[in-house]
Amino acid sequence: MPLQISSLQNPRIKHAVKLRQRSHRDDERLMLVEGYREIKRALDNGHPLHELFFCRELFQGPNEDALMEQATAQGAQLYDCSEPVFRKMAYRDRPEGLLAVAPHVQASLADLDDVPAPLLVVAEAIEKPGNLGTILRSADAAGADAVLVCDRCTDIHNPNVVRASIGILFALPVIEVSTEEALEWLHARDIQIVATTPHTDTLYSDTDLTKGTALVMGTEQVGLTSTWLEAATVQVRIPMLGQADSLNVASATTLLLYEAARQRGFSKSAQ
Repeated sequence: MPLQISSLQNPRIKHAVKLRQRSHRDDERLMLVEGYREIKRALDNGHPLHELFFCRELFQGPNEDALMEQATAQGAQLYDCSEPVFRKMAYRDRPEGLLAVAPHVQASLADLDDVPAPLLVVAEAIEKPGNLGTILRSADAAGADAVLVCDRCTDIHNPNVVRASIGILFALPVIEVSTEEALEWLHARDIQIVATTPHTDTLYSDTDLTKGTALVMGTEQVGLTSTWLEAATVQVRIPMLGQADSLNVASATTLLLYEAARQRGFSKSAQ
């Protein structure tokens, strides 16, 4: 049965509030997952939830009870919160009445060792949680096998990353590695490294992306570091026909991913 919480001073509430801070998330290896779709995706992909806080007054649909039953069946402890208590924890301006505490995702490069001709995204030093979350959504939608987050600026367990990805963080391997580790692994498996830069004549659409490929993306402000540009098998550019000289990194990543999916014949089941 759910435990009732009506006090703003409850230690479980204080603990959840602390997890808004990266230092506490890192120390405890825990994260916040807020919202129906995000929690549902975690559960559907077998990611455990330690605690699920809910507030019926804030529910927005008829499916929350089924979700809570699923969470209970998978081992989560439920807490029935008053609206003031829930709003104290909530990360969003318009909370949906569902918030979970879950362990960090723990994918590794070893998870990809048996994937033939993988399609990967390497996100170097992406600064904005919204961009990283959108990259995860695009990678999943285009059938990529994983996203490698190198030399992170944004914590992949930031609640805004979870929100921007709509929970895809739990559906797709997201692997935090250093640039050195990533390069060593890619070279050992003869995976081509496709680096995006405006300083080349080769268009992304003229490059063979059917073989094992890592699409390396940097920030709009400074682009990729020299380490990735020099390590690239091929450098490609996205043509810019107007006055803008660059695209948002998430938009650029989506273009390259769907070109790879097109060349590969959209081989994964499309819906």
